[in-house]
Amino acid sequence: MTSSFTVLIPARLASTRLPNKPLADIAGLPMIVRVARQATLSNASQVVVATDSLDVSAACQAHQTAVVMTRADHPSGSDRLAEACLQLGLADDAIVVNVQGDEPLIDPELINAVAACLIARPDCAMSTAAHAITNESEWHNPNIVKVVLDAKNTALYFSRSLIPYDRDNQRTALKITPQATPNKASVSVGLADLPLRHIGIYGYRVGFLKQFPSLTQAPIEQLEALEQLRVLWHGERIAVHVSEAIAGIGVDTPEDLERVRAIFVR
Repeated sequence: MTSSFTVLIPARLASTRLPNKPLADIAGLPMIVRVARQATLSNASQVVVATDSLDVSAACQAHQTAVVMTRADHPSGSDRLAEACLQLGLADDAIVVNVQGDEPLIDPELINAVAACLIARPDCAMSTAAHAITNESEWHNPNIVKVVLDAKNTALYFSRSLIPYDRDNQRTALKITPQATPNKASVSVGLADLPLRHIGIYGYRVGFLKQFPSLTQAPIEQLEALEQLRVLWHGERIAVHVSEAIAGIGVDTPEDLERVRAIFVR
């Protein structure tokens, strides 16, 4: 069983909230280059940007970042990654980790963990990550995706709603207290009693990733607007790494970008 993996980073310029987002300057480097350099701190055998933009490709090449050009008509990032796998000649049993192009603070150990999770689970076609939601105000936020796991940390369901439903209000007694480390937390009855937030990082077996674009969309996927539900609906399994650390800052808005810039100039 292989222990090596490739990181693929899809990048488009189509963001509406933050135009030309992959090229946004962060302390002298385009954001997409910052993401790629952070990913190279993982154990990945290679880190490659997959884009349909000549400008993104040029920025990557100018900063010695590997890049492949893909078609502009892909309906999703998964389709773009599938084409990138073909261009790179990756074998069907190879592992790729999809790192989002707006995560310049991605934890390299999280990348390693998602890859290792899939390598250790030959029964699964994909892997991803989650962490406990320690802020009660986020439990009912539809922009924060939740996941429920089985006994082996395999995903049972993803939802924008709070799952599982707390019929007897057992969570109302939880006392959440932050530790000295700002990205961890402890609770009086343990993190295992809290809802899990899905982190948007994915590991794929290349053979499955090539097949994914041809799978029909699932009704639950369309209702929730969550592409990963297509995987479950078609009977495939997703292994989930549960992290103690809260995910880093993703860049979706100009305000997010300023927060990340401030971190890099400290």
